[in-house]
Amino acid sequence: MPATSEAPPPPPCGPQIRACVSLSTNQAWLLTNGVVDLGPVPITHGAAATPTPTGTWPVAWKDQEHTSSVYGDPMPYSVFFAPGGIAFHEGPLDRDSHGCVHLTMADAQTFFNVLQPGQLVQVVP
Repeated sequence: MPATSEAPPPPPCGPQIRACVSLSTNQAWLLTNGVVDLGPVPITHGAAATPTPTGTWPVAWKDQEHTSSVYGDPMPYSVFFAPGGIAFHEGPLDRDSHGCVHLTMADAQTFFNVLQPGQLVQVVP
């Protein structure tokens, strides 16, 4: 019997959301009116001591060459969306972050180019 290829499950976010993050599956998506434009892509997120908050926020601002003012770490292609300086940015996928959502360089560039201030980001457990 031939193998069947099943479509991945839909993102766990609402229809007006532009970027969706699932902490439990370590995945993120870019959406337009509930339709997937990109994803799921792999992510890492905050460690237990510095968790990534769940909720819905508008993109606040972006910085292509940001450096963390708290940790001194480079944060290429940062898209800030949650209180406390939480952002999507390029970062290692083999370790937890200080609360941000790490993406591969290619995915960070895409999220940076696509997401605009005011568009909604939703982070679910």
